[in-house]
Amino acid sequence: MNTLTFGHSPDSDDAFMYYPLDIPEKIDTEGLHFKQILKDIETLNSRAMEKRYDATAISLASYPDIAENYAIMASGASMGEGYGPIVVAREKMSLNELSKSVIAIPGIYTTSFLELELILGKFSYKVVDFDKIIDAVKKDEADAGLIIHEGQLSYRKQGLFNVCDLYEWWNKKTGGLPLPLGVDAVKRSLGDELMQKIARVHRRAIDYSLSHREEALDYAARYARELKKEEMDKFVGMYVNRRTVDMGEDGLKASQLLLDEAYRNGFIKKAVKIDLVRG
Repeated sequence: MNTLTFGHSPDSDDAFMYYPLDIPEKIDTEGLHFKQILKDIETLNSRAMEKRYDATAISLASYPDIAENYAIMASGASMGEGYGPIVVAREKMSLNELSKSVIAIPGIYTTSFLELELILGKFSYKVVDFDKIIDAVKKDEADAGLIIHEGQLSYRKQGLFNVCDLYEWWNKKTGGLPLPLGVDAVKRSLGDELMQKIARVHRRAIDYSLSHREEALDYAARYARELKKEEMDKFVGMYVNRRTVDMGEDGLKASQLLLDEAYRNGFIKKAVKIDLVRG
């Protein structure tokens, strides 16, 4: 049996979609075995640059730096439709005030950081572990925080305000395209046949979890942090849905547009054309 490394984040939405890969008898893995590595997204971005894993979740924003060595799979994408990362603060503020603030971010290679740069221009920031950003804002260690995880549903309970909604910005800018965030990449050196097989098994796993929602949610609950099960179910539904099975043509269009915009505005150094791997 071939064993392949697959990196992803310790989030309830990622755990939900990768659940069948952790219990291979759930689906036909076509002889493949996956060793899953759980790391925060910024670590995964950095390790992709080192070509560490055979397949890995990455921020779309980091793709230009790894495109020579990885291709993006059509399955596994996280895209916001009607919601997305937000910037929260202890008090209400304007975008102009936000641009002059110190913002806690989950990493300089994350797509949400790139999108916030497109909104605000260059701004002062401090990198904080993605699951500690709300605490950093509450403790006055940052003026505001860029939230990419389950805190999107719980920040109000902690007395914080939504001062910038990345999806709302993107929706107005593009006329309704989904907001690109994370994607799953596979190493080119594996060869086309194996890359397509990995993509096929990966898609099958996501299909299984969506079709067996309760058992996949039970598995994902260990990564839900502060959310109750019904809240976790809502969060998982935000980022694991039919578009995660295949991002579709508009998902590809949105992803390419974001990278093109970032390149034109000088926020990424390389222009890159996305080529999708479908199983």
